[in-house]
Amino acid sequence: MSLNAVRQSVPEAEQLTTDGPTGRGPRRAPSPGLTLAAALLGFALITLDASVVNVALPAIGSDLGGGMSGLQWVVDAYTLAFAALMLSTGAFADRIGSARAYALGTVVFVLASAACGLAPGLGVLIGARVVQGAAAAVVLPASLALVRQAYADPARRARAVALWAAGGSVAVALGPVAGGALTTAWDWRGIFFINLPLGLAALALTTRAPRSERRPAPLDLPGQLTAVVALAALAFAVIESGPVRLVAAGVALVSGAAFLLIESRAAHPVVPLGLFRTPTVAVAVAVGSAASVAFYGVIFVFSLYFQRVRGESALVAGLMFLPMTALIPATNVLSGKLANRYGPRRPMLLGQLLALAGLLLLLIPSADTPPLLAAFLLIPLALGCGLAVPALTAAMMEALPQERAGLAAGVLNAARQVAGALSVAMSGALVAGDFVPGMRVSLVVAALLFGGTALATRRLR
Repeated sequence: MSLNAVRQSVPEAEQLTTDGPTGRGPRRAPSPGLTLAAALLGFALITLDASVVNVALPAIGSDLGGGMSGLQWVVDAYTLAFAALMLSTGAFADRIGSARAYALGTVVFVLASAACGLAPGLGVLIGARVVQGAAAAVVLPASLALVRQAYADPARRARAVALWAAGGSVAVALGPVAGGALTTAWDWRGIFFINLPLGLAALALTTRAPRSERRPAPLDLPGQLTAVVALAALAFAVIESGPVRLVAAGVALVSGAAFLLIESRAAHPVVPLGLFRTPTVAVAVAVGSAASVAFYGVIFVFSLYFQRVRGESALVAGLMFLPMTALIPATNVLSGKLANRYGPRRPMLLGQLLALAGLLLLLIPSADTPPLLAAFLLIPLALGCGLAVPALTAAMMEALPQERAGLAAGVLNAARQVAGALSVAMSGALVAGDFVPGMRVSLVVAALLFGGTALATRRLR
């Protein structure tokens, strides 16, 4: 009987193995359940930090100063580092092994979270957020790789991946509420200090993860570098004002052109441009980006609206998002069922039209609108994004051969993170003056994007 057959005949909880090549004694074999728990906790943590900060922004601004542009950078420093580096961190995880990459990313994330919580000024906070985002970019692909290698059976692996993804959806739903509760009960620094025990728990669980082999994986360093420069310069051009805006726009244009040139000639590009010759892939990336522009822009703007315009506390502001965010996990599940029954195109289109209607409804709130009414007006947008995103992911995966699915998923996630970061930059610039008119302009821009992507989706086969 083979070794694999022996292992399959023994319950997972009872399997033993030797500790290293010296055989220093038996230790318990890797536990798939604990590996899933570690991966899910890490993924939830890095997802939570993309949204938990928004409700705390007024408190951060009051304590550290910096104005609207400083608050935008508190959000975008994390998101841009996360998005840009995620293009290469999958290959990095393959090179050093997913378990090592996950542990390294989690350790750096915890240390950066402590630096955020202890930051004496806005500059230190923004710098620590960049490190947080870089660490999160390592944790995400490594956590998914841990789940995939922990389950040999395809059916069990599919269920585990679904649970992993659900953890991210729940984290998105809890982000604004957790941010408001921690800021009110503790301080804005609490939203970062809470990462310390949770991150250490994820590290402890990782000790039961299977050991990961190192695999040679090509890295496109010139493409990665030009992508980072282009995205950072573009964010500067949108957020900042004065001469630096023109300089940043020029740098973004030149580095963006260099990126496209490098990717068209690289043997192993971080973003294979040929992917976008498939219409379904191009439309799916566009729809996912529109969803991020709408969702993250609305979370950013309405976090400020509830507190600065309506005068609510951070806790109340967080609770105002609960009707919106609580529906996202259930709507994600519904989207999967609809895609299985009717194909992904219909829920994609339905979701976009619902989100478009939701954005138009959000033009109603003014300086005198009851906060509870504004909270319920957020629901259609959440339902629309919740329907569209899983369906567009399924459509993209169906349109490509299996060996390109992981690469395409990385490109899609990076595009969505970039779109979310630029949405925060644009929205912050628009509301920096007269808040409510600026808020409405940002909503109209997002609605126009959804209108265009809905037309493109309708033309798909």
